[in-house]
Formats: sequence, structure tokens, C-alpha cells
Amino acid sequence: MSALTGLEPASVFYYFEEICGIPHTSHHEKALSDYCVQFAKAHGLACRQDEMGNLLIKAPATPGYEKEPGLILQGHLDMVGDKTADCPLDLEKDAIHPVVDGGYVCAEGTTLGGDDGIAVAYALAVLDAKDIPHPALEVVLTVCEEVGLLGASAMDFSDLEGRMLVNIDSEEEGVLTAGCAGGRRVECHLPIARVPVTGTAVKADVIGLAGGHSGTEIHKGRANAIALLGRWLTLLTENGVDYAALTLSGGAKENVIPKESSITLVLPAGITEGVHTAAAQFAAQVQAEYGMADPAIRLQLTEQGCGAFSALDADSTQRLRKALLLMPWGVQAMSMDVPGLVETSLNLGVAEMDEQEAILRFSIRSSVSSAKELLSCKVQTLTELLGGSVRFHGDYPAWTYARESALRDRCVAVYEAQYGKKPQIAALHAGLECGILSGKIEGLDCISFGPNLLHVHTPNERADIASVARVWEYLKAILAYKA
Repeated sequence: MSALTGLEPASVFYYFEEICGIPHTSHHEKALSDYCVQFAKAHGLACRQDEMGNLLIKAPATPGYEKEPGLILQGHLDMVGDKTADCPLDLEKDAIHPVVDGGYVCAEGTTLGGDDGIAVAYALAVLDAKDIPHPALEVVLTVCEEVGLLGASAMDFSDLEGRMLVNIDSEEEGVLTAGCAGGRRVECHLPIARVPVTGTAVKADVIGLAGGHSGTEIHKGRANAIALLGRWLTLLTENGVDYAALTLSGGAKENVIPKESSITLVLPAGITEGVHTAAAQFAAQVQAEYGMADPAIRLQLTEQGCGAFSALDADSTQRLRKALLLMPWGVQAMSMDVPGLVETSLNLGVAEMDEQEAILRFSIRSSVSSAKELLSCKVQTLTELLGGSVRFHGDYPAWTYARESALRDRCVAVYEAQYGKKPQIAALHAGLECGILSGKIEGLDCISFGPNLLHVHTPNERADIASVARVWEYLKAILAYKA
């Protein structure tokens, strides 16, 4: 018996478990895309799959809905793959293992992929059903959303007929999202030089952070494990500890707040009194600043052995320290128009180093295009002052709130009928594909919603079973609505 058997709605959880069984992290969605193509063929539905793996599946209106305006259901095929340190799975090749934990579905040691597997499951369940009335449907499923909305940016929408789009990529039931931030990815490349050094290799791990989604959780005051390395190195310098950097790593994805990082240093005499003093200062400082949001932060020091090493020279080591210390991260500005909404932020999501350079990877977001440009300029200028260079990619536009929206009015009316209260209308700091599609399809009317998903982009991710069921009923009511 499958892990999700017995959950309602049965068809949604059936397809969600099918999706979990097919690896589909960003850039590795081909198998899931092919699965959806075979689904469309088996159901006699028109389907178009492009070279990237983006899909368009079309279903005719059910009897009595032929004259209703067509509707687009939209989500993305890829998921962020993150896992616990002891999880043996290779998420590019292995299936994830969903389990029921009380009123939630989660995964064993990995992200669940509810973002955005739940949209794919809802769409396939709708297309599979024989008893759900609906107008002509066009299901758009994109790839590489989590790495810069690349699939939507590249997809051809010229044969799309609908002008109302329901995006199922939000994570809080009762909130109708009607706008979102734009963004881009930034890579900062810092050249390094290596020289022979002798001493004791000491590995410093910053661990125990909560991490999280850099769009929806960037405002929660959580620490950034990579940025904390800059503080650690600076404390060592202030305590007179001589060191040379050997290795650097941290984070998993640009759009995930990093919960772990690591730097290995070569110290002339191993872990000395100065190192212990710096470690105590580090612990006190992070507890004072992040004790509420990230109470489990800790610094773990491990001697790796003595010998000769090819480590960074003094200039390269200090250039790296300054970059980790000075690079901005987190919330940069709050919206003046929408109370409580983050306007501009950036996330230092990944750090890595090879023989020739150190690379810091960021995700920048803003609902104001000029603010996005200014922040990009600041990161570029700082990188160049440190002797490095930058590369920008994955740029996508903001989705601007529309003062008038027939689709939003429909969704509000259906919500009030089902829940007996008004929904919250909100803009989102996270990026959604509605901005790209709106820019490509003239007159497109968009809304985004979804069930309660907690701790997305982390191994603690979970989907609220009861919420999935309620939003399923809500989606069916929107489909059955007649103007």
C-alpha cells in the first residue's frame, strides 16, 4: 500500500505520490515532463512539449461550459532539492519518500516538493476527473522555475487562447496573491592565488540554522550561514590568529537561505587560545542577535590533521574575508505601499571555491525595478572593488497589481461562498511566473493561490492535508463558476 493511500482528495494525493516517485529537481524535470505527456496521450488530450520540457495540455470544455471564457491552470514541474546531512538520497536521481505525520504530509529527510508538485497534482486530477465541470482548459507546466523562472521565460505562448490564469504556486490558504516581485541571479567571482603553507587544517562548520525560502521567509530574521563565516574570520583576525583559507562551501540554492556553511583554514599551531576566544565571541554574538529566530546556531571546530597544503595567499584570504563580511544580504527595504511586504531583498545562497576563484551566488528580488537595478549595481561595485567580476542571469519582471480584475472578483466571490469570509488579497515578495506570462500574453488576468505549505525549500517542508482538501474544493468551484 502506498504511503498516501486513504488521504482525501484521493485523486490529488494519488498524483502527488506519483510525482514524488519521479526525480524532478531543477534541470532534471525531463522524466516528470514525459510522464505528463504520457498522461495527456492516455486521456486523449492535446499536448505540446518543447525542447526544455515545458508543457501545454489542452482539454475541451465540459457540456454546458462551451461558451464560458477559457481558463489557464499553471504551475511548475521542478522542485528545490534539499536534504538532511545524513540522508543518502541523490535527489537528481532518486525518488523522495512521502510520509504522513499527523495532519501533514512530509518527506523522509528531504524537501517534499509541494512547491510546486501540488499544482501538478491538482491539474492532473482535474484533467482525469469525469465529474468536474469546467470551461476549456489549458494547463501550463514549466521547468526551471526555482532557478530563475527559466522555463516560463523561454516558453512560446503564441497558441495559448485563454486570458484568465490561475497560478497554483502560493503557500498560504486564504491568501489570493495578485502581484509579486521581480528578480535576478548574481554570481560574484573573486580570483584567488594559492601558495604552499604548513600547519594544522581546522574545519569550521556553521550549523543548526533554520534556513528557508528566500522569498517568503526572508523577513523572519533568520541568519545566513555563509555570511556568518565573514564574522568568524573577522573575529579570528581581531584576536590575532594567523590563518590561510583552504576550502569554502555553503548553501544549496540561490533562493534558499543557507542553513549550513563550512570553511577550512590552515593554522600555524592548530586550535589555540585565540581561536577559542573567537569561538566564544561568535557564540555570544549570534545568540544575542539570532537567539529567537535561529536558537540552534553553533560553530563546530574540527582538526583535520597537520601537513603541507596549497592554501590561499594572504591577499586572497583577506579578500575572501572582506567579501563574506561586507556583501549585503537579507531584507534591504520594506514596501511603502503595502504594509508588511518586503520590497527589496537579496539572499547569499551559495558559496564555493576551486583552485582559481571563490564564487558567491545571490538571488535578488524587488517589486520596484529601479531598486533591483540599484542593488545589483551595489553588489557589482563591491565585487569589483575586491578585484572580482559579476555575472547576471535569470532576470524576470515583477507582476504588477491590477486595480481591476474579473478573475480576482470571481475568486473572491467563490471564496466567500465556501469559507463564509473574505480572503486576503496580497502581493508576494517571492517570484511567480505570472509576471513573465503577463508580459508575454496581452490582456492576461492572473491570480495565485494554494494550500498551506510549511517550511518549503527545507527538509522540514510539509503540506497540510486538510488545507489541500479545502483548496481542491475551492479550485473546483472556480472551474464551475459561470459569469
